[in-house]
Amino acid sequence: MFTTGFKLFFGFAIAALVGAAFYGVASGNLDGKDYVGFVDPAAFIGVITLGWKGGIGDHVGYVILVFFMLAAGFIGLTLMTFRDADPEEVAKLTEAGEIPAAAGPTQPNMWPAVGGFSVGVVMFGLVTHAAIFILGLVLLGMTAMEWMISAWADRATGDPAVNRELRTRIMAPFEVPILGAAGIAILVLSASRVFLAVSEANAVWLAVGVAAVIMVGAITVASVESTNKSMVTLMIAIGALAIISAGIVSAAVGQRSFEHEEDHSEELEENGAVVFEVGP
Repeated sequence: MFTTGFKLFFGFAIAALVGAAFYGVASGNLDGKDYVGFVDPAAFIGVITLGWKGGIGDHVGYVILVFFMLAAGFIGLTLMTFRDADPEEVAKLTEAGEIPAAAGPTQPNMWPAVGGFSVGVVMFGLVTHAAIFILGLVLLGMTAMEWMISAWADRATGDPAVNRELRTRIMAPFEVPILGAAGIAILVLSASRVFLAVSEANAVWLAVGVAAVIMVGAITVASVESTNKSMVTLMIAIGALAIISAGIVSAAVGQRSFEHEEDHSEELEENGAVVFEVGP
């Protein structure tokens, strides 16, 4: 049931968890007491609950060990899921029950370009805004996961059709809801930054222009008899990157100034004027 790779990395995770617990207790003065030669058992509650129910000593070393535990546990679960890339286990996922000889990738991979863009977003966010930095980290994490699965699927078998089937069976339950929701949220947030950065009149015309471009593009694609799937994907990717880039630049520029009407009724009453209120 448990593969060799899972046992190895799960052992690393347990060792890191135990090390983080002892280090969090022994590296600091908890609850105003200096435990020398004796450790209060209640002090372990803080490090086991990640500081929720107690204190922690040195935060830096403790966080490093905790993240090492999470990384080792994730790698171990991944290896167990893929059965340490055992060909016999992989063959069970195919309809024929067997796999051809392994071969190199046969389709272009867009994730290196997306990864480079994500790194640029992270660097740009470091000098502009924390929200852009977090957005870059999210894009970088999604890219790393997709790139890893694509690299594995491209070399899983010698049949590209089987490789696509394997990747779809593994990633489709995650990509459709998670990437769909994340993509919509990122695009909406990016477009809102653009609309808030320009004037009110320009925002209306910009929204009309973007909607017109999308409609014309959709009509063009639908009217073509033989549509190239790769070309459509490339067009959508370029449009999404353009909107995200515009949103990042607009967020760095900042929002336009909103003018609020001031209430001068008190000033008029002081000068002897009669003020009539209209409405309920």
